[in-house]
Amino acid sequence: MDFLPEAISTYSEQHTSDDSSLLHQITRETNLNVLKPRMLSGHLQGRVLSMISHMIAPKNILEIGTYTGYSALCMAEGLTNDGQLITIERNEELASKIQHYFNQSAYTSKLHLKIGDAREIIPSLHQTWDLIFIDADKASYQTYFNLTIDHVRSGGFILIDNVLWSGKVAETDKNDKATLSMRAFNDTMHKDQRVENVLLPIRDGIMILRKL
Repeated sequence: MDFLPEAISTYSEQHTSDDSSLLHQITRETNLNVLKPRMLSGHLQGRVLSMISHMIAPKNILEIGTYTGYSALCMAEGLTNDGQLITIERNEELASKIQHYFNQSAYTSKLHLKIGDAREIIPSLHQTWDLIFIDADKASYQTYFNLTIDHVRSGGFILIDNVLWSGKVAETDKNDKATLSMRAFNDTMHKDQRVENVLLPIRDGIMILRKL
């Protein structure tokens, strides 16, 4: 996920607003106690998610894949006063940890955790989404997009994580199944006439889609 020279990455982090004490706690405890801590969004990406959320001022946010809740808490910072964020996580072993962090935050009443298969949960939700963040199993990215795009308001946004796939999508000699799948997904998003898109090389890549 480290595409920039280390000095540039460090400088960028040092000139980005700091995390809250709760986010620091989540980062520390996730790295100490949870498998695959690299799945955490991290400081720079987290502040980007927060900034985007503040710019949009969403009333309804959907997150698909929350891990330990870090990214959800970042996006919750930009919610309207009457806003809500629904986040879906399939790993039930993380449920109590996520809810514990949510309960400590200033946004606890706005955060709603659902444990289970997002492909089954999403059709039961009837909101019109202002902002969606997709960061779950990569093989299902197209499915998640298909399930949600018609429920995003015109002018609403979908953010999709890990679209650079550790840089493999740009390396012509990398043709494993996962890389080919991510390339195909990126190409499909780029050609979809319902959205305009920009791919940001932040961390492992974030695709920003704006529904037309």
